[in-house]
Parts: sequence; structure tokens; C-alpha cells
Amino acid sequence: MGLGGFARIVTGAWMVVFLAACAPEDALAPTPNIYLAPGAKPIFANAQSSGNDDLSLVYVTDRAPITDPDTGTLSYGAERSRFMSFGSVDVHISQPAVSSASNSGGELKVGAVSEVGRFPEAPYAALLTPKGYRRSPDVVAAHQHAVTALQAEIRRRIAGTHRKEVVVFIHGYNNTFKDAVFATGNICHFLGHEFVCVVLTWPAGGSKGVSMGYNVDRESSEFAVPDMKKALRAISETEGVRRVDLIAHSRGTDVLASAIQQLGIEAYVSRSSVAEQLKVKNVVLFAPDIDIDVASTKMFGIVSDPDAHYGAKKNPSGLIPSQGDLHATIYSSPDDGALGLASILFGSDIRLGQQNLDQGGAKALGADPGRSGLADFIQVDGRTDAFGHGYFLSNPAVSSDLVALIRYGLKPGDPGRPLVEIGRPYWRVATAAAATSQ
Repeated sequence: MGLGGFARIVTGAWMVVFLAACAPEDALAPTPNIYLAPGAKPIFANAQSSGNDDLSLVYVTDRAPITDPDTGTLSYGAERSRFMSFGSVDVHISQPAVSSASNSGGELKVGAVSEVGRFPEAPYAALLTPKGYRRSPDVVAAHQHAVTALQAEIRRRIAGTHRKEVVVFIHGYNNTFKDAVFATGNICHFLGHEFVCVVLTWPAGGSKGVSMGYNVDRESSEFAVPDMKKALRAISETEGVRRVDLIAHSRGTDVLASAIQQLGIEAYVSRSSVAEQLKVKNVVLFAPDIDIDVASTKMFGIVSDPDAHYGAKKNPSGLIPSQGDLHATIYSSPDDGALGLASILFGSDIRLGQQNLDQGGAKALGADPGRSGLADFIQVDGRTDAFGHGYFLSNPAVSSDLVALIRYGLKPGDPGRPLVEIGRPYWRVATAAAATSQ
């Protein structure tokens, strides 16, 4: 083996150490600062915490089902499944006796996992007829049955909320099913239990491959895109859902970006937009593990393809369908050690989540969506976890900004957003006291 190959393996091994350390644990995340300031609103709008604030999340996954070795009950592993399953998972949350910024003593535990249904095995079967291929009627019926069952699960939960909104979270590399549930549970808890929360979890967390599983997880994330696309479509088209907020972390941001890209092409062809068809309000990307050039092609694919069909014809000089209220928020950190290693491993100039906005890093995207009000880029300095990659949970200023954005609808510059303007649309989280040097 040459020195270059050895270096790549060593780099991959170190990257696993970095990224594995960022996988969510079963501890309750630090309380967002928005709930700790004098005169701040409580986490729960209608009642104080009882000390045990359980959640029920919807899960959708193309992980293969397993028996949990600790409990002997249903769970999902790191292997891929050709069936996309969905159901309900309980999260038991115990809070410390006295609320504090550290939440010392608070924890989350995964409770009952109840599978509600499955989509047909992919790829869907097709039949050869005298006029050509068509989808098997049995498979189509099974697909429609699964969509109806998933939507019924969402609709049942929406009926019990006044917001009628769904928050969807997609995790990153090396996260187990439980890790994904813990992260979503933390997010949903600090949003005051006011939203229907869905965890879209793909087959991550394995140990195969020359890079200690990263290369396998990367391909599994690509495998998951068609399933995540079907899930997002079904969720957004559920009767009663008014708005959908999409949140992703690390490698999960590429899963989400790819799904949105494909759904965006579908919408454009039908003379519509993702915002209109999927009711998407916010797309939030934390520490995106995407090469910045790849991100540019996904974000501006339609803009850069005037030959794409708009309905039955091309529309090269016409107006691009309005994106309505859709807004993207992209968090990056030049102190993210995990993405620094990813850049080395893939020979990337820079990852989207590694930008230094003081140096105009976002301009490397090749276009400026911020000028149109479609996106804000937010820099997180310092580290509140060992390697600076899991700040969406570990940094109470960042989680506070997420709460201000999703729960309260605040814009950058509004009182309540802990941001300092670098030069619109670039911002910095005001968190000097929270950041630690490593």
C-alpha cells in the first residue's frame, strides 16, 4: 500500500473518531438560552414542566428491522431495507429537579417502538403489457395503502395541536436509530411539544468499509434519497398540515438537499414550487457535510438549466415559480474539526458547513440566494462539544436561534435572535461566552 492510501485510511479512522463523538447521547441537551434569560417565556406555554415530559414521535425509515439486544423489542439497525417502514416511537424525558443551563441529570430514553406499516419492496414491480410496461396494480394498491396509513398517523397527531405544523429531522453519519430519536426528541422538547415531530432515519451507523463505515454510510445516504422523497411528499400532502419545517444535520443535509432537488424538478415541470407543493416553510441545515461545489449544483440546478421543461414547453426567459415563504438557514463553523477531515478525505476545497463567513465563504456557492431573501448563512465560532460538529444540540445559543426561528418565526436581526450581522445575508451566533477552546 502506498503512503497516499495509508494516509487516506488513517484520515478515515480519525474522521470516525471525530464524527462518532458527535452522535447524540441519551442526555437532555442544554436548555436553549431563549428560555433562561430574565423574563423569558417558559418552554411549555400552557403549563410548567411536570419533571417527566414524554414525547411520541413519528418515525420513517429504510433501516432493516432488528430486535433490540437490550430490551428484546423492535428496533432498527444499520443495514439497508428495501421496505420503508413507519410508525410511532416514545421518548421518555426526565428533567433535573432544578432547571439549569447544563440540565445536569436530565435524560432521554427510547420507549416503545410500534410499526404501523410498510411501503412495498423497492424497486416496485412492473408488468409487461402489449402497450409497454406498467406498474403492478397490486404494488400500486399497497403503496397507496401505506401512504394512507402514514398520513392517518400524521393527521391523528395534527388534530391534537393548534399549530398544525410538522417538524422533520434527518440525522447524519454514524447515528443509530436511537441516536436519531434522541436528537429529534431534544429538538421537539425544546420547541415546547407544539409540533408534530417526525424523524426520517436512514441506514447509518454501521462498521463496514475501509473508512470505518463512513463510505458505506455515504452510499446508504444516497440509497435513502428516493424513500425520503416519498416520505416528505406523503407528509406534506396530509390533510390538515399547514406547514412543514425541515431540519438536517451533517450527512443528512445531503439526503435532504438531494430529495428537495428532485422534488423541486417535479414541481418546476408542473409549473409550481417546493414551497407550494410541499408547504415547506423552513429548510435548516446544520454543519452540512457537502462539498460546496456540489451544494451549488443542487441549490441552483433549475436556475442553471434554462432548457428544463416548464409544463409541456421550455421557458428559458420566463419567471421561475415563486418560492413563497420558503427560507433556507445554513449554519457553518470554521472550527468544525469533523468537516475539516471530510475535506481532506474527499479532496474538497471546502465543505458547505465549514465556511468562514468573515472571508465571504458563502459567495463560493456561485450565486447569492441571500440577496433574494431565500437564505441566511450563520457562522458558529468555537466549540461546545469535543470536535465542534454537534453544536445544534450542544450550543445553547445555536439551539436558541433554532427555537426563535421555528417556534417564534423571528428573522435575523429581530430581538430574540442571538445573531450579530456580518453583512446580510451573513450572520454570526453571539456565543463567545458559551464557546470553549479545545
